[in-house]
Amino acid sequence: MYNKVKKISIFLLLLTLSVFAAPNDEYINLLKKVDDLVNFKENDLSANYTIKKIDPGGAVSTTIATMFRRDRTDQFLILILEPIVDKGKGYLKTGDNLWLYDPRDRSFTFTSAKERFQNSSARNSDFNRSNYSEDYSVVSGKKEKLGKFDCIVLDLKALNNRVSFPQVRIWVSEDNLVRKIEDYSLSGQLMRTTAIPSYQKVREKWLPMSIVILDHLVFRTIAGKKEFERTEITITEPSLETRPNSLYTKEYLERVRN
Repeated sequence: MYNKVKKISIFLLLLTLSVFAAPNDEYINLLKKVDDLVNFKENDLSANYTIKKIDPGGAVSTTIATMFRRDRTDQFLILILEPIVDKGKGYLKTGDNLWLYDPRDRSFTFTSAKERFQNSSARNSDFNRSNYSEDYSVVSGKKEKLGKFDCIVLDLKALNNRVSFPQVRIWVSEDNLVRKIEDYSLSGQLMRTTAIPSYQKVREKWLPMSIVILDHLVFRTIAGKKEFERTEITITEPSLETRPNSLYTKEYLERVRN
């Protein structure tokens, strides 16, 4: 009788573990699909970015830049075109190293992926290839409607300190594209909310067409209502043209400063 009860207990334990493991495996696989759809490991990627920051109260500043990305080697180069005062400024990332180039004194300064990009609500890390499946573990998941999208909502916890935010919640639609992101501090404070309402297809991959970021740490109370700093990003003219290795170098930024 004892052995029978023991066998039943072990069976129930294994059944319980399998019930919990299956969804988690499913969520991990979903993260891999999310990364794969927006990463371009077979090609170089370039595109033009228009980044409009809208301060609480209405002041607007605009940055126009060209971004070059090589996902297979974890590199990117961003060249600022406007405003004129920042023209020629550039960002160069190779692996975990990120430099900011200032053409006025031809200097390179080591910076962090966690820093705000050109004082906007975007972070330098937002230009990286997607790496959810390696940088985060899945804490929980559930189904939820987001506007017209049926989504899986995943709560993620960072596996390393390289990421900009230690806790993230993402809404993934049925086509495996991220539609909304909430970034949290270690204490659980909401730091940013990002919406990605539209994507554009680049061969068999996808690239956001528009991104809206609300910075929950920068706000004013206007007419009794909180108004957050908002950054609107429009991405145009994507290309998969192969670029020379020399583009992803400090020497390239120095040559194109004018």
